Amino acid sequence: MIDDLDLGFDEPERGEKGRHRRSFRKRKGGSGGGRGKTFLALLMALALLGAIGGGAFYGFDRIQNYFVTPDYDGAGSGEITVEIKNGALLADMADALVAADVVKSQKAFIEAAEANSRSKNIQPGTYKLRKQMSGASAVTAMLDLKNKIVNGLTIPEGRTSKNIYKLLSDKTKIPVKEFEAAAKDPEGLGVPDWWFKRDDGKKVVKSVEGFLYPDTYEIPPKATAESILKLMVDNFLSVTGEMKFADRVQKERKVSPYEALIVASLAQAEAGNKDDLGKVARVAYNRAYGEFPCTCLEMDVTVNYYLESIGKPTKSSKQMTAAELDDPKNPYNRKLSGMIPTPINNPGKQALEGAMATPVGKWLYFVAIDKQGHSAFAETYAEHQRNEARAREAGII
Repeated sequence: MIDDLDLGFDEPERGEKGRHRRSFRKRKGGSGGGRGKTFLALLMALALLGAIGGGAFYGFDRIQNYFVTPDYDGAGSGEITVEIKNGALLADMADALVAADVVKSQKAFIEAAEANSRSKNIQPGTYKLRKQMSGASAVTAMLDLKNKIVNGLTIPEGRTSKNIYKLLSDKTKIPVKEFEAAAKDPEGLGVPDWWFKRDDGKKVVKSVEGFLYPDTYEIPPKATAESILKLMVDNFLSVTGEMKFADRVQKERKVSPYEALIVASLAQAEAGNKDDLGKVARVAYNRAYGEFPCTCLEMDVTVNYYLESIGKPTKSSKQMTAAELDDPKNPYNRKLSGMIPTPINNPGKQALEGAMATPVGKWLYFVAIDKQGHSAFAETYAEHQRNEARAREAGII
């Protein structure tokens, strides 16, 4: 609007000796009235600028935020605990800190973290911090391990859920029955419904088995059985998501993700060495879906899973009776055709990779042949018998 006002000034003209002079322009229809009109226009312009200025002062704080990062000064005061969840990005961390009034704005923390080359070392966990810290102070505090509440627990690969509940209970003093109760609703713990789909026509049994990802966890203060299991399920989903596990097994293995997860658990239980995880997975696929005479798994680990589930001690293959090996009441019977109802443990990343990126081979048999747990694989029973002879010579079986 100011552009529409004619204040009556001409552009400066250069006179003699380089001096500037300003001339008033005469308007049409008059000679001396130009000065009075120019003065009036000047007054109007000043009034307009004053009105605009008042509005600008009114919104100054809001406008300032676009140019100046809202931030507290200093190291803050008091004490507060803040949990940084697994997989949190800088923006997620900033949101948690703003919600706890540790930092004034998301921008303050992110800018401070980006300016600190060590900020990538900030780990998930629970931190003791202060309220109303500057972004830089918050970043420095989170890089100081003294401020991290360490309550870690390592869940080994291949443990059953029942075994994991015991480990968690010993660490947290939360009763096992509370973990068992929380585990009855896998979807409530975050397992998406689509995971419980099968392509083999068998009835779906919804279980949290297989979804409690083995890792080292920081147990937050005041954690519940449900929140801990949710943390583990969330970790599983993050890892398998990054691997594109579900997409790849459907495309490359032609099986549902749930069936592939079962295979990963079988490989985790049967392989004596990580080098053989993929080959054992291939044997499981070949037996359940291929040309194996009974199209059954015939793996003793499935029997042990059932024994543990009903509160009985597990056994070695030599100790198992004929009735245990072929119990008609056992839904994990090694003689049942096809794939078993659920995973039999919680496999780690390498076992998941073995079930996903399985090596090509027609193996149907395997047996451990050395003390490092390596197995020999065979396509025929005659070849398998020769491998068993090697194992006996090595004192393995």
